[in-house]
Amino acid sequence: MNDMQGWIGRSRVVTDSFTAPAVRRIRALLDLPPDPVPDSLPAHWQAMFFPDIAPQSGLGPDGHPRKGEFLPPIPLPRRMFAGRRARFLAPLPLGAEATRTTTIAAITEKTGRTGPMVFVTLRHDIAAEGVLLVSEEQDVVYREAVAPGAASATAAAQAPPASAAWSDVATPDQVMLFRYSAITFNGHRIHYDADYVRGEEGYPALVVNGGLTHLLLAEAAARRGGPLAAFGARNMRPLFCGRAVTLAGDGDTGAIRLWAVDDAGGLAVDATAEFAA
Repeated sequence: MNDMQGWIGRSRVVTDSFTAPAVRRIRALLDLPPDPVPDSLPAHWQAMFFPDIAPQSGLGPDGHPRKGEFLPPIPLPRRMFAGRRARFLAPLPLGAEATRTTTIAAITEKTGRTGPMVFVTLRHDIAAEGVLLVSEEQDVVYREAVAPGAASATAAAQAPPASAAWSDVATPDQVMLFRYSAITFNGHRIHYDADYVRGEEGYPALVVNGGLTHLLLAEAAARRGGPLAAFGARNMRPLFCGRAVTLAGDGDTGAIRLWAVDDAGGLAVDATAEFAA
């Protein structure tokens, strides 16, 4: 792992556009009318742009781009989205061409209840028309393979906060997972290939995209308190397709706590948000 430290500081720039067709697809995913398309978009929608577009020949067996191109060749096979911390500085201007500069900020080894892990922290800076729109850190975790026929080890369930100011219930199904993966061009097989997720990853059902849960939490908060100035989240336990998820928050002004609870009552996502002034 000492060899991996040389990857810290590597960066790349990806260009994308906040186009009306993409916005219509996102609005449909969120059960909003596709038209009219607004002149600016919520800044927390930034995660559905700038996909990691690898050629088909450049994909690994899990559907992710192969390691060793931009991301370091971590010697653990399973990759998951662990969390993010984002500051939203300005809305996303419809029609603008934007750039996202991604830098490898840290590579950290840890050992937990589920075994050895390596965390890679990525820093994203998104700008358009000379204006910095979003500054974000995102954590990706790599874990060891699951033994054939074994269940994937998950963190022990934690209890969610005892009370909430508001809550919604969502049940992400296969179609929602497919549409989110299609919008974000996410080829990770745990979100659509049931045979793979059971046989290779040791999960009982398709895994809900962590980014989708974050999106649903951010949308639930924004419906109560308006545009967000910041959002941070840690993925604690996987959520599974077809099972109810409770999305909850402790208020609608200032800085608040958000969380997602699985169908067994365990804390799946622990998050915070700040509303724009």
